[in-house]
Amino acid sequence: MLSPTSVPVVEATLPVVAQHLDAISGVFYDTMLGENPDLLNLFSRSAQATGEQKQALAGAVAAFATHLVGQGPDASVFDHIVERIAQRHCALGIRPEQYTTVGRYLMGAVGKVLGDAVTPEIAAAWDEVYWLFAARLIGREARIYGEAGVDGADPWREYTVVNKIHEAHDVVSFLLAPADGGPAPHFKPGQYVTVAADLPDGTRQLRQYSLSSATGGPLRITVRRLRGVSGTPDGVVSSWLHDDVQVDDVLRLSQPYGDLTLRDGTSPLLLISAGVGITPITAILDHVARTQPGRAVTAVHADRNAERHPLRTDTALHGSRLRSFDHQVWYEEPTAGAQAGRVDVDLIPLDGDAEVYLCGPVPFMQHIRAGLHRRGIPDERIRYEVFGSEQYRPVPVAV
Repeated sequence: MLSPTSVPVVEATLPVVAQHLDAISGVFYDTMLGENPDLLNLFSRSAQATGEQKQALAGAVAAFATHLVGQGPDASVFDHIVERIAQRHCALGIRPEQYTTVGRYLMGAVGKVLGDAVTPEIAAAWDEVYWLFAARLIGREARIYGEAGVDGADPWREYTVVNKIHEAHDVVSFLLAPADGGPAPHFKPGQYVTVAADLPDGTRQLRQYSLSSATGGPLRITVRRLRGVSGTPDGVVSSWLHDDVQVDDVLRLSQPYGDLTLRDGTSPLLLISAGVGITPITAILDHVARTQPGRAVTAVHADRNAERHPLRTDTALHGSRLRSFDHQVWYEEPTAGAQAGRVDVDLIPLDGDAEVYLCGPVPFMQHIRAGLHRRGIPDERIRYEVFGSEQYRPVPVAV
């Protein structure tokens, strides 16, 4: 809880901080990474190039401030935000001591952007906001590491590539078995692992990839090659995985993490994906087909065309093991056997008690979620995953 003396200060200054949030984020990242180049290993070069990463942390802190002063998400919503961030941090191997470095540079950026307007009283109030937020994350991350049986100082395990499979245009799957001969970790369908990529130029980059099959055998990740647009670079790690990593090579992976996991229950399921967002959805479908074949499932997928649609065979196979399975496919380019254009939510078969799992580009998920709301599905029955850096703003933006 924010101290009584800090509440009015944060309330009064929140609009100014929100107005300058992009500038604060830019100064924060540029300064911290410029003076600590080793931290570049934690951040996606592609996300840095597009500006996506720079907007993430400062926005989360500002959103937390709105929560503390009663203007933002309520406790249950922010608990969910903290959980998502903590899961991602554990997948990256974030340690408690790194929060001190981040806090110093973040508050320095606030001071640099807002200048003399930042009085000692204002600086102290926002420092309190940051450390309340950091303490929640540190505590939750410690518990997640403990539950995973992981030493956060060395979170990696080596895996051997036992197969590399072409799935669709620019999409390959890797089957990965522990190099030490031990069993693969149990995981919940919908979770992801981090690949620690040691690149040919001597740098390391970390990327999360959803596990695309249910637990019980080698881990499988399915990777789309990220193509640069409008002058942005191609994805460094996805290109390396596609071009350089072959069968019998060894990769270092984190334990599985993530909160887009299947809740207990027997309600009908609606699984909706677009593009490579199909990966966690396929794992969930696989798990349900193995463990609850009597559960009713509707799967909806959107893609550009059939050539770019990954894991189609898996979807059909898992669906064939279910007693009630409805499958819809939507392609931007008209194709026989698929509906053409953008997904029309009104045409999706929908049970009023359905639990929804959603993964794809943010605009796609916004469109789907709005349609589901219109048809009576509340937020608490819609779960989603965002690939990349999730953006949080002082005034929450629906995803």
